[in-house]
Amino acid sequence: MTTTHTEATTADRTRQVVVLAGAALAIAGAAWGSGAFGGTPIEDAAGGALAADATLLAPASAAFGIWSVIYVGLAAFAVVQALPSRANDERMRAVAWPLLTSMVLNAAWIATVQANALWASVLVIAALVATLGLVVRRLVAIARTSLLDAVVTDVTTGLYLGWASVATAANVAAWGGAMLDASPGDGTAWAVAVLVAVSVIAVLSARATRFAPWVCVPLGLAMAWGLGWIAYGRAEGEPQSLAIMWAAGLAACVAFAAPFASQDFRSDRRLASADDSR
Repeated sequence: MTTTHTEATTADRTRQVVVLAGAALAIAGAAWGSGAFGGTPIEDAAGGALAADATLLAPASAAFGIWSVIYVGLAAFAVVQALPSRANDERMRAVAWPLLTSMVLNAAWIATVQANALWASVLVIAALVATLGLVVRRLVAIARTSLLDAVVTDVTTGLYLGWASVATAANVAAWGGAMLDASPGDGTAWAVAVLVAVSVIAVLSARATRFAPWVCVPLGLAMAWGLGWIAYGRAEGEPQSLAIMWAAGLAACVAFAAPFASQDFRSDRRLASADDSR
């Protein structure tokens, strides 16, 4: 890991202002598009393709409460990165623009769903996950400078990417179901395969971020949260599916355990790995 500082530039000050203003607009737009302030709720948009009972991989409605935590974290990040002391912070220089891009992409995803363009929503959410993956890679590579930065940047990004990863699977299922005009309970084998793939992604993500626990653990917990609510939805809601309940429940356990299993708490090993990454 590396941390370097140079004098703040005009570009740094511009970045701080634009990211702060852009984040406020993107979060407000996303909130409106999700049903706040009189907008159409996502579960009612696109013919209900993303409703909790639309596909086997749709999380129960309560799962979406995680967005409140993510939005608060993104707002806190926007404020912290605008502090004078963060103008020349190497981490902020590396992640502020792509994090703002992710916020814009999230708002764009909501717009595509509201426009009934599910095929476009899949492309947008894939771009969102790729952008967050870039942010995580940079957070792992550049050492954090304070506990505050770890909370507002690392934790927020981990939660954001973890949830978006599960949401991508649900989004693809919704698009596929709408395109094939399938019934909500169709495609059990495919849904199980997707859940296995998500479990593998959870393990690989934990391995890749194991030396950045402030990212690693929230990422896994957010994936476990989404997968757990898929399991709950198939157990208690429609369409009911014992196979998907077990597959999603086991996937949630894997996602939850992976970050902790990947951690090496011995300082000598952590320091050696940090030296190797330079």
